[in-house]
Amino acid sequence: MRTPDIYKDLNIKSVINGKSWFTNLGGSIMKPEVIDAMNQASNAFINYEELHEKCSDQVAKLCQAESALITSGCASAIVLMSASVLCKKDMTLIDKIPNQTENFEILISKHHRNHYDPSFEATGAKLIDFNDYKDLDEKINSKTVAIAFVEATFLENKIDFNQIISIADKNNIPVIVDASAKLPPLENLYKFTNGGAALVSFSGGKGVRGPQNTGFMIGKKEYINFARKNLICFSDKKAKIGRTMKVTKECIIGLTTALKIFLDTDQDTVWREWKSKAKYIINGLGNIDGIKIALEDESTVREGPQVIFYFSSEWKGITPEELKRKLESGDPGIYLGDGGYGADMNISMVNIRDGEEKIITEKLKQLLVI
Repeated sequence: MRTPDIYKDLNIKSVINGKSWFTNLGGSIMKPEVIDAMNQASNAFINYEELHEKCSDQVAKLCQAESALITSGCASAIVLMSASVLCKKDMTLIDKIPNQTENFEILISKHHRNHYDPSFEATGAKLIDFNDYKDLDEKINSKTVAIAFVEATFLENKIDFNQIISIADKNNIPVIVDASAKLPPLENLYKFTNGGAALVSFSGGKGVRGPQNTGFMIGKKEYINFARKNLICFSDKKAKIGRTMKVTKECIIGLTTALKIFLDTDQDTVWREWKSKAKYIINGLGNIDGIKIALEDESTVREGPQVIFYFSSEWKGITPEELKRKLESGDPGIYLGDGGYGADMNISMVNIRDGEEKIITEKLKQLLVI
């Protein structure tokens, strides 16, 4: 593998990313068509608000949604979803966010708490845990502005989305969904809005392979409009919370182009390519006493087909932690995942470029002394 000159000049080496679409490893690789579209967009001045509106409208049509809004990453979209439901409750809050003091609440399952909680709370809203569906019903009150639902592979306790919608509808409360890394599978682009969610947010990078610092939300027009007012505020006397979340014209075009390509791509073929690389690694390693090596590709648990390692007590060799450290410090550095769901290590195939599965296999064979 070759490190691009732009990184060599900074004395930075490129790595093999078997960890997934993590931002701290660069997200994903944009297709040449996306780069070309962004380059074209960079070479002219335009009416930004017109561009943002027209591209967001295209996203809505592509996603078969009532409305859409392009954002600067999914974390930004979550903040704007939170701002939207606050403004639905009381529009005067738009000039008070994030310093509003009304103590409005967003309810969230205790099993869905995660690293990105602060994005929901950045508006001044408070996240309140619920334990189960009965507890959720009991905690809805006059201060409740939404129920948050998180669709993510790293959450090991699953909550039924339809059950959440049922309780929300009964109480006339919107459901807002963080589905950042859940494309593919393609069905996730439609199932939450079709199922009744007010707003759903996705990353524009990751599996969509647009700019990693983009995202988008889709959903009901009323709620999208509230979110838009918190983002597009150039002519307002006072900037809103979204003003810090600018999306450049190049990234707007890049995201829209990437989403079109994503929808035109046969995702089943992509899945099969990932699976083929996973099988290559498994077959190359063969049977190892003390380590169970499996291929898992359940989409609600894993982001695509993955090689999963389970180290048993019978294994007397290198520990999973030391193995990963040695891989990361090698040349090239190889980054693998931490397993999850009872596993000790995993190799996500979504960012494994052609030929890298061979490098990974050989390095693992050396370190596992096969």
